[in-house]
Amino acid sequence: VQLQASGGGLVQAGGSLRLSCVVSGGTFSSYAMGWFRQAPGKEREFVATISWSGGNTYYADSVKGRFTVSRDNAKNTVYLQMNSLKTEDTAVYYCASGAGTVRTFRAGAWGQGTQVTVSS
Repeated sequence: VQLQASGGGLVQAGGSLRLSCVVSGGTFSSYAMGWFRQAPGKEREFVATISWSGGNTYYADSVKGRFTVSRDNAKNTVYLQMNSLKTEDTAVYYCASGAGTVRTFRAGAWGQGTQVTVSS
């Protein structure tokens, strides 16, 4: 399984970005998917997960109400819509495929990461 994340960039605080992650080499529709991020000097942290069907989602408290995870199984792609961005959202964002429920997600494969920088 290979994951390719894209869509990162530089944005002002209060702005929006949409990240995409295309999955190849596996059965995308059978995977739960997750987004994680890692800021400089910090450990990688959970952002959001989505079930294989897209019917269930789960968010970190820090992004709830601002970020939306979705997926298009016909396009083998998972998205992360990020609105009302804050400087503390600056990080490298990673997508992951895996198993489990949206709350017990276990990553099996990771994408390469895409940089998101939010300026004040």
